[in-house]
Amino acid sequence: MSSDADKHECSCGKGLTRRQFLTSAGAGALIVTASGHLGKDQEASAAVIKSGEETKITLLINGKQFQMLVEPRWSLLYVLREELGFTATKEGCGRGECGACTVLIDGMPRYACMTLAVEAEGVEITTVEGLMKGEDLGPVQKAFVEHDAFQCGYCTPGQIMAVEGLLRKEPDPTVGQIRQGVSGNLCRCGAYPHIIDAARRAAEMKKSGAL
Repeated sequence: MSSDADKHECSCGKGLTRRQFLTSAGAGALIVTASGHLGKDQEASAAVIKSGEETKITLLINGKQFQMLVEPRWSLLYVLREELGFTATKEGCGRGECGACTVLIDGMPRYACMTLAVEAEGVEITTVEGLMKGEDLGPVQKAFVEHDAFQCGYCTPGQIMAVEGLLRKEPDPTVGQIRQGVSGNLCRCGAYPHIIDAARRAAEMKKSGAL
C-alpha cells in the first residue's frame, strides 16, 4: 500500500518524480556553488603569484651586501651565478641530489638550488670565492690541491664548501665524521679517498693557523 507521501509525488517530466527533481536540483546547486568557490580561489591565487613580478631583497654574500630585485621563484643558485657572477658555485642536478651547488648559510652547508633567493635574506652566505684571502687560497682549497682531491673538478666547489662547513662545526673530525659531512656531495670521478685526505689535512692546517 502506498504512503501519503508517495501519493502526492507527481511526475515532473518523463520518468522523473518531484522528489527526484528536487534532489537533482539540490545536487546541481551544490556543484555550482563549489565551482564558484574554486573559481574565486583560482583568481586569488593568480592575484598573489604573477609571472615576472619582482621583489627587492638584500643579500649578504662573502661579507658584502647586494641589493637587488628578484622574482620570488628564483633560486639562490640562479641569483648567485646569473645575476651576481659567483660562478664557482656550480649547477649540477638542480634538484638537491648532487651537492655541486653547496654554499654555507650561517656557516651550515646548504644546497643553493633548493634555496629560494628570498629565503636567503637576513642570513650570511659564503661561496667558495669567500674562502680566499685576496688572491690566496683558503686552507681547505689548498688541501684539495695538495691531495689531488678532484679529477674533472666540477663537484669540487661543493665538496670544498661541505668540508669547510664540517670543520667550522667540528674542527678535529674523525674519518667517519668526514664521510658523513661530504655524504651529500657526489663525485662521479670517485675521488673520495683523496677528498677525505684533503679534509684531514685542512683540519690540521686550520688548527695550526696556516693559510
